[in-house]
Amino acid sequence: MVAAPTARSSWRAIPAGVWVLGFVSLLMDVSSEMIHALLPIYLVAVLGASALTVGVIEGIAEATALITRVFSGALSDWLGRRKLLAALGYGLAAFTKPVFPLAPSAGWLIAARFVDRIGKGIRGAPRDALVADLSPLHLRGASFGLRQSLDTVGAFLGPLLAMSLMLATADNFTFVFWVAVAPAFLSLLLIVLAVREPERPAGLRQIGNPISRAELSLLGSAYWWVVAAAAVFTLARFSEAFLLLKAQSVGLSVALIPAVLVLMNIVYALAAYPAGMLSDRLGRSALLLAGLIVLILADLLLAAAENLPAVALGVAAWGLHMGLTQGLLATLIADTAPTELRGTAFGVFNLICGAAVLAASVIAGTLWDWIGPQGTFLAGAGFAAVALAGLIPIRHRLPKNGIAS
Repeated sequence: MVAAPTARSSWRAIPAGVWVLGFVSLLMDVSSEMIHALLPIYLVAVLGASALTVGVIEGIAEATALITRVFSGALSDWLGRRKLLAALGYGLAAFTKPVFPLAPSAGWLIAARFVDRIGKGIRGAPRDALVADLSPLHLRGASFGLRQSLDTVGAFLGPLLAMSLMLATADNFTFVFWVAVAPAFLSLLLIVLAVREPERPAGLRQIGNPISRAELSLLGSAYWWVVAAAAVFTLARFSEAFLLLKAQSVGLSVALIPAVLVLMNIVYALAAYPAGMLSDRLGRSALLLAGLIVLILADLLLAAAENLPAVALGVAAWGLHMGLTQGLLATLIADTAPTELRGTAFGVFNLICGAAVLAASVIAGTLWDWIGPQGTFLAGAGFAAVALAGLIPIRHRLPKNGIAS
């Protein structure tokens, strides 16, 4: 039996390739969030676009990412190679970044966002499968937690840098967009030059059509239970836009609204790696159940909040639940999926959870209009409770740690 590693030895033992993939995600998130934090305002205030145009751009962006996710994961299984597709996805995203400062019209930005989201859809599943391929079994949770933590650091550094540069340059959107180009290309260079894909294990089954019914059936019941529970869980985890609306509804000024996401992502980043490391020692299901309980608490806090301190507490709890669960769900997919079908497994998982986020946001928006913020967050707590109940029957069928897979 392998002894559980200490916290100090865990992060030192995580393979260099996982660290590099984490910094690849961090740099691309810094670039993307610098642009996305300002893009709606830029479209309306500078290019004169309508709110409908903003909605169309975001709708196209998310739909495109959803459609490409499953196919890229399946293609990585068919090829038996992950890095090529992951690098292609990061490359597409990097090469769209100069379009944002150069775009003369909203049409150019729609095209750039479309290609950028294709890149995101292409890279996600192969990258996660590559993390699983690189990670020792007993450090799998810590590896996914580390990558998620570094990714989330980028998610709050990007808006912070964008706000700082806007203040320093008197709202020079074009300058900020040009600065965002640099970390995107650094991200691409890192994955191309510093990530070495492990050799395909000898005797591993060659995949014909990864998304055929026969192959999907080989993913196994434990995998599908994880996906089903994650989908219900994701219905409770609607868009973070509703956190912003809640903060605004209790009096936070428009200029300070991005601070909500900064707070959430700081807590998220701080929690993700320790949660992954603990899951290697204590088991996945216990941490996932804890994350669902924290989500219920966050929703209840936000439903009842009537002032900024209460909202901040709810937002921090929301970030904690993200840290406890998001890397862990990816780890569970790696634990339960056959090695030769990991790309397909992550693609299907991302597709279903992405569709659930879209559905959840529609439900949340409808409830917000009909009932108000309380209805939205109470419904979220209800969905989280259903997911919690759904996980209890299958918790003993899931791997207890990275060793038993």
